[in-house]
Amino acid sequence: MPYWTSLSQAGLLLISQSQQSHAQSGADILAFVDPLIGTLNGGHVFPGASLPFSMAKAVADTNGDGYQGGFASDGSNITGFSHMHDSGTGGSPSLGNFPLFPQSGCPDDILDNCLFTKVDRATPRINGTVEAHPGYFAIEMASKVRTEMTVSNHTALYRFTFPEQPSERNTTLSPLILADLTDLPDSRINGSISVDESTGRISGSGSFSPSFGIGSYTAYFCADFSGAKVRDTGVFMNNRAGTEPKNLTVTADGINLSPEILPAGAWTRFHAPEGCEILARVGRFRPFDFDATHTAAQNAWVDSLGVVSVKPGGVNDSLKTIFWSGLYRASLSPQDYTGENPLWNSTEPYYDSFYCIWDSFRSIHSLITLVDPVSQARMVRSLIDIYRHEGWLPDCRMSLCKGFTQGGSNADVVLAESYLKGITDGIDWSTAYMAVVQDAEVEPSNWAVDGRGGLTSWKNLHYIPADDFDPFGVGPFTRSISRTVEYAYDDFCVAEMARGLGNQADYEKYLARSEYWQNLYLASQTSYINATNTNYTGFLQPRYLNSTFGYQDPIFCSPLLNFTSCYLNPDGHETYEGSAWLYTFFAPHDTATLIALLGGPETFVKRLDYFHTSGLLYIGDEQGFLNVFLYHYAGRPGKSAERAHYYVPSQFNDTLAGIPGNDDSGAMGSFVALTMMGVFPAAGQDVYFITPPFFEEVSVKNKVTGKTAVIRNIGFDSSYQAIYIQSATLDGAEYTKNWIGHDFFRDGGVLELTLGKNESAWGTREEDLPPSTSTRGKYM
Repeated sequence: MPYWTSLSQAGLLLISQSQQSHAQSGADILAFVDPLIGTLNGGHVFPGASLPFSMAKAVADTNGDGYQGGFASDGSNITGFSHMHDSGTGGSPSLGNFPLFPQSGCPDDILDNCLFTKVDRATPRINGTVEAHPGYFAIEMASKVRTEMTVSNHTALYRFTFPEQPSERNTTLSPLILADLTDLPDSRINGSISVDESTGRISGSGSFSPSFGIGSYTAYFCADFSGAKVRDTGVFMNNRAGTEPKNLTVTADGINLSPEILPAGAWTRFHAPEGCEILARVGRFRPFDFDATHTAAQNAWVDSLGVVSVKPGGVNDSLKTIFWSGLYRASLSPQDYTGENPLWNSTEPYYDSFYCIWDSFRSIHSLITLVDPVSQARMVRSLIDIYRHEGWLPDCRMSLCKGFTQGGSNADVVLAESYLKGITDGIDWSTAYMAVVQDAEVEPSNWAVDGRGGLTSWKNLHYIPADDFDPFGVGPFTRSISRTVEYAYDDFCVAEMARGLGNQADYEKYLARSEYWQNLYLASQTSYINATNTNYTGFLQPRYLNSTFGYQDPIFCSPLLNFTSCYLNPDGHETYEGSAWLYTFFAPHDTATLIALLGGPETFVKRLDYFHTSGLLYIGDEQGFLNVFLYHYAGRPGKSAERAHYYVPSQFNDTLAGIPGNDDSGAMGSFVALTMMGVFPAAGQDVYFITPPFFEEVSVKNKVTGKTAVIRNIGFDSSYQAIYIQSATLDGAEYTKNWIGHDFFRDGGVLELTLGKNESAWGTREEDLPPSTSTRGKYM
């Protein structure tokens, strides 16, 4: 595998003088990004140094309970500084390979008095020393060693500052820096490492297990140092070290099994450095210029985030921080591994950490399409290339490995949305269509990681049975309700692509399949909470091969009943990470039919209100996002605005625990950013729901066309008493639809929203509602 390559320095985005005087934009943005939001309370956010979508992600690794992103703000000890991470994931920690760890010297100048194992070397942080900004992270340990880090796209650069007088007993300054053959979850299978006795360079490789998938991956690293003369070098095994040999290899022995692996690595010890600083570079050659690399990283973030500009209109700094930090977190993943993929040779981009598309399709890729269509095109090309070489589109992928499929084949949704929104640069849409059709038609041998299972029943029975007979592949025979609704929506997305590509027969076939979700609807099903009837009837329920219905309590797997019982395991249930209440609301391609099934618009709105206020909805899982805006389909866009202002800032705020669940590669960040911009998407469609932005004005400059779309609130009230649209104009002409298409952001324009303190008739007529398959012909 090649060593990491670097990203050329990005220039500062130029902001017009008029924008600077009125809007928050350009370099001003970075002051309102707090990477530490979500580093408590299970957010699992990566807060370290990164570029937009970069492979290199450097941070201090800690040993508490919430260290999936490397660092957690829980006061736990620091075990190392590593160079690659995922952000916001649930389950097992990910990456964190080959951490470095600095020590000022070995007590009594005896090598074995230094600390080598992860357990022994874990060192408290000094409270109040953490600094986190876009492209930069710093912290000081109780050992008085301060570590700063910044990155280029594929290279991490560290600056270690040691105390003139080490805090360890009987120690003089002679820094030792070790590299450990491990990762965050201690999943190493085998590894090798060596150290150059003249330069101190440490290099090595190891095979590790992915955190949410199958197989293994091999990673490589090279660490160089600058700032001090090499004193001696060597390797360590377990808790002992020596100056000979200069290399070692560890293999799986059947005893020291993950996570109880045998500690092993290499080290370099230095003479006292002038200025007490040593630089460490992990990756391909770049100059040891920390400040220049840091400046380039800042410029890259200004270029990325600076396509968005806001005129705050008196909004407080807390809300500005929530917004910009959300937009920042949604720009961390997927990660650009182009040139670093050892699995196949290709001239196409390669992105990793699609972790997982089940989470990200709902809002992350819609946001990337808005603010960085160039990167979105590269990600789509990468998905298609993964299909070419691995045979299937991924629903989840991390660390060069196949990740677990949680529901449908949701890369279909990402591809369809990009196609509909005109993302074209370098994309082979013919191959993309072959890929999504394969998902719809061919059952893979292992549908736990590829495609869809149960396709024979899907095609013949028109639903996924709870007791499905499927001898054609393997996977978890659970989630029949959630898989049914997701397969239906995936087929709708295939139909959209078929229509655009001129394949009428496929369009009609997959459009018909997209209505199969209705086959699990049981009109007579009631729902009780604590033995009290909710007075709402009609829910999706499991159904058997013989067409009879089974039963799963509609509130089961909600926060009100066995919330954590519906995960991806063999004894899971018929919904995934949510209740039948939740999944009954999921028909985003034909919400008009759903509303009719549930009793019409008025009853639908009351039921949706109940769902939001009863404790049934958990907004910390991505399936909850769309429910905030479903009021649009019932002609009540003002209710969507109400809900948006309830969740922001009650559930999304600027504290360390400021997101309600795992950030899931930036999903929570994308939700809050899009919500505050007033254009949350119907993922997989060319539809954005219009609600008033949380600022007086928001503008987005398209990186491809150079055009700027402006959304301006007239009568804006920073206390948010006036959050209801009374009327709207688009480029000066009356605009009555409560949704808008992507052409607005591609071609530019001005959408002006006149606000008031009460709901109005705007956006309420049937012809002004977002499209559904059952109404598409009438109003589109």
